[in-house]
Amino acid sequence: MLFTELGLAEPLLRAVREQGYDTPTPIQAQAIPAVLGGGDLLAGAQTGTGKTAGFTLPMLQRLSTGNPVRDTRGRIAIRALILTPTRELAAQVEESVRTYGKYLPLTSMVMFGGVGMQPQIDRLRKGVDILVATPGRLLDHHQQGTLDLRQVEIFVLDEADRMLDMGFIHDIKKVLAIVPPKKQSLLFSATFSDEIKALADRLLNQPALIEVARRNAPAEAVTQKVHPVGRERKKELLAHLIKTGDWHQVLVFTRMKHGCNRLAEYLNDHGITAMAIHGNKSQGARTKALADFKRGELQVLVATDIAARGIDIEDLPHVVNFELPNVPEDYVHRIGRTGRAGASGEAISLVCLDEEIFLRDIERLIRKAVPVVHIPGFEPPAGERAEPIVLGRMTIGIGGQRRTPGGGPGGRPGGGGGRSSAGAGRSGGGGGGGSGGGGRPAPRGAGGAGPNGGARGPRPKR
Repeated sequence: MLFTELGLAEPLLRAVREQGYDTPTPIQAQAIPAVLGGGDLLAGAQTGTGKTAGFTLPMLQRLSTGNPVRDTRGRIAIRALILTPTRELAAQVEESVRTYGKYLPLTSMVMFGGVGMQPQIDRLRKGVDILVATPGRLLDHHQQGTLDLRQVEIFVLDEADRMLDMGFIHDIKKVLAIVPPKKQSLLFSATFSDEIKALADRLLNQPALIEVARRNAPAEAVTQKVHPVGRERKKELLAHLIKTGDWHQVLVFTRMKHGCNRLAEYLNDHGITAMAIHGNKSQGARTKALADFKRGELQVLVATDIAARGIDIEDLPHVVNFELPNVPEDYVHRIGRTGRAGASGEAISLVCLDEEIFLRDIERLIRKAVPVVHIPGFEPPAGERAEPIVLGRMTIGIGGQRRTPGGGPGGRPGGGGGRSSAGAGRSGGGGGGGSGGGGRPAPRGAGGAGPNGGARGPRPKR
């Protein structure tokens, strides 16, 4: 199938051709006709499969064929609203809107926190057809009366799974109360969990359902491997792999922001150009780091999970889990940064004894064992034993058992506990984060309304 067979108008096809594409990906081939038909859509696809174009192209066509709409002040009205969980993803999606809509008389803008509101207010005053935003900043503008969403015809939730992970469910509900009840709603997600389907039941009206790959499965083009390593030798092993492998573009994941900074400093001290990207970095610093990395001027980008969401780099060859995530779904998101759109890639995990429980959870999720490759000289010392991992106010891991912050069943302080316990929650149960942060608020199953009670972490930074 070709893009020319999907019913797209010539201005869109021209823009697609200029990007070098003629054949749609599976998610695009199914989503584009569904969205053009005007109905609601629930779509799940692996990260890197082209789902952004899957909704931007038909959205642009529907808006371009409709009649221009003005708000009560005579300005161009916002007719399409796209919500994303992070700043980087918002910027990337809005760039796609401009790229594919360059030959259409439509305007767009991106809106997120971490920068001043006044330039955004000035842009809104000029009128905009398509708004791409993070939830927090969008609600800030609504509360100040600087935007009008009463004319929204198309509403898109992108990376909806991460929205839930970051605790944005309440903000999503507030946004839904603002936009018109009669609209076309599209929900796109990299992973397709039961929670996403529950959200869809509330948001969507008899949606078409598209799932182009088994849920939570990494792309087949990604070669995965695990390198067992001593707890104190991870940095040394990473530097060794980069230098001996002559790697020139490597995305490295850590759990926490402070670890992200320390690792970048270590690599720079050892002759490897690296920068850290996380929620405590200014938007300018994050944008520069990402731009340098994309241009190949920066050898290593060290990132937290949320800050890396939205990073889309063509032919990225290497992703390294410097620390395994304690939430297995995050592993799928991480390694999805490579092997995108059919390209090959390599995902390497540096695993110490403390993290073996995380590796077992990951393998259970992806339904396959990750090959183990020992690097001579870097194996865990014979006498090394698993130790607990401290994540903000949580302590997890310890000898293959999870621990909750306040203790629990299992015969040891805080031992045992199922996956619904706070100890099984995501990192940073009370940290910053938000639309680009590293430490996250306690999400579902980690206190608050979860089965274990406790205080919910603070709202994510916007």
